Amino acid sequence: MLWSSLSVCLISFIFLFILSLSLVLTGFTFIMNDLVYFIEWEVVSLNSSSIVMTFLFDWMSLIFMGFVLFISSLVIFYSDEYMAGDLNINRFIILVLMFVLSMMFLIISPNLISILLGWDGLGLVSYLLVIYYQNVKSYNAGMLTALSNRIGDVALLLAIAWMLNFGSWNYIYYLDCGKESVEMFIIGSLVMLAAMTKSAQIPFSSWLPAAMAAPTPVSALVHSSTLVTAGVYLLIRFNVLLVENVLGKFLLLMGGLTMFMAGLGANFEFDLKKIIALSTLSQLGLMMSILAMGFPKLAFFHLLTHALFKALLFMCAGAIIHNMKDSQDIRYMGNLVVQMPLTSSCFNLSNLALCGTPFLAGFYSKDLILEIVSLSYMNFFSFILYFFSTGLTVCYTLRLVYYSMSGDFNTSALHPLNDEGWVMLRGMMSLSFMAVLGGSLLSWVLFPTPSMICLPFYLKTLALSVSLIGGWLGYELAKFSLNYSLFTLRFHLTSSFMGSMWFMPFISTYGVSYQPLQLGGVVSKSVDFGWSEYLGAQGLYQFFLGGSKLSQWWQNNDLKTYLLSFTLWIVILLSLVML
Repeated sequence: MLWSSLSVCLISFIFLFILSLSLVLTGFTFIMNDLVYFIEWEVVSLNSSSIVMTFLFDWMSLIFMGFVLFISSLVIFYSDEYMAGDLNINRFIILVLMFVLSMMFLIISPNLISILLGWDGLGLVSYLLVIYYQNVKSYNAGMLTALSNRIGDVALLLAIAWMLNFGSWNYIYYLDCGKESVEMFIIGSLVMLAAMTKSAQIPFSSWLPAAMAAPTPVSALVHSSTLVTAGVYLLIRFNVLLVENVLGKFLLLMGGLTMFMAGLGANFEFDLKKIIALSTLSQLGLMMSILAMGFPKLAFFHLLTHALFKALLFMCAGAIIHNMKDSQDIRYMGNLVVQMPLTSSCFNLSNLALCGTPFLAGFYSKDLILEIVSLSYMNFFSFILYFFSTGLTVCYTLRLVYYSMSGDFNTSALHPLNDEGWVMLRGMMSLSFMAVLGGSLLSWVLFPTPSMICLPFYLKTLALSVSLIGGWLGYELAKFSLNYSLFTLRFHLTSSFMGSMWFMPFISTYGVSYQPLQLGGVVSKSVDFGWSEYLGAQGLYQFFLGGSKLSQWWQNNDLKTYLLSFTLWIVILLSLVML
């Protein structure tokens, strides 16, 4: 009787939350006892052939599954109020659950075939969720998302074909022994291409901000722990193939450039959700580049801490957008800290964690990554990209906080603001608790013996210095008054180049579609409406129409003419018979 009175959101929340806690605790047990379980399930056996499903349970897959389910449970709990006006909320929750299920499938698969099932499940369900609000913008964004991800799916299919050279698709068995072989290099290249499309690295970055057309709870889930992190997770599993290799060097460059490009673009953006999406892109670049340097555990650590504060950031953004009557422009916001104190507290907390403020979740992973970079043997260009991008992160974050939290409220005073309902706030507060404690908790578990990093004073304080400079720049950027002496108006091409992610969305939309559409128009005019019309169906139709009109005229004209032609016809026939 109790279950029947609960909504589908609450039932899903309770189930996922309990499951997530048990998985995280099991993962902690596995890491402490150094356990790995392979479970092989024989699905069907026919004569001598058998189809076997293999599942890999180690500390990494269990902790990651636990985190995905924890964030999913809170997002579903939050959706109960956020999507309350939607008549099809059950359909929405089922789509989200399918999404989470696909991710689970991908996490526990040591086999490329079953990975493809989870991978394609993510692609399909993400398309359905992006087009959830059915309008032209959502359809375009959904199509861009689906088609960009198809490139990665094809790369994964090709990798599956190449894996046949090894006799099995369980890649986990062949990584160490075959890493010097040409086949493994090709498989590594294809897997890297697949991961780059799913994690939106350059040149596939344009779909990620476009996917913001989805409802905000979906964005909170997609951008924290599911779709975009699938590529990073896959490369963490394949990390052996990237170290001391041309693939690793290429990935390091692409990850660094993505991090820099997204950080730069976020400083020119005014859409609240797109700023947070670009921040996700920047953090994905950071994960990819540290992974390419040969530190998969660090990349995984940052992936988990980032999931916590990024989901919280999106949930707070959703509450603000709701209160702003569906306006996402940060220029219309202002003074929200007075109007929505609890939401603003969670929002600022997650922003501080993103900047790497000491002793919040983001600090433990981000600071460790930057110190490892300072300690590592690497080129100056990549070093500059790392630290400059860190400064840009603080810059756009402070700009966002300044625009939305302080100053005057810039919209009509007719609609009063208040903190969202308690259901959404409870979801946000639960996650903010983890955004504070999650980093230290994970660092104790993942790195039980602390690594000693000895650096000179100027390198040790470099991360803090670039953060402070970035913060000051963000404050100065937000203070600009709107007049004709603005930098963005005087250098319009430069600012539009930086603000539009280096023209990438235009290349992957108009750039791809313009020539084929133009060619299609020419072919349509010259063939469909041209010669084929004249020589094809319409031409034949006119010819037979003329013939039938002549015949009709001949029959209707005169009895004498008709009889004469009839007699003439008989004479011709008889003469032919005589011959």
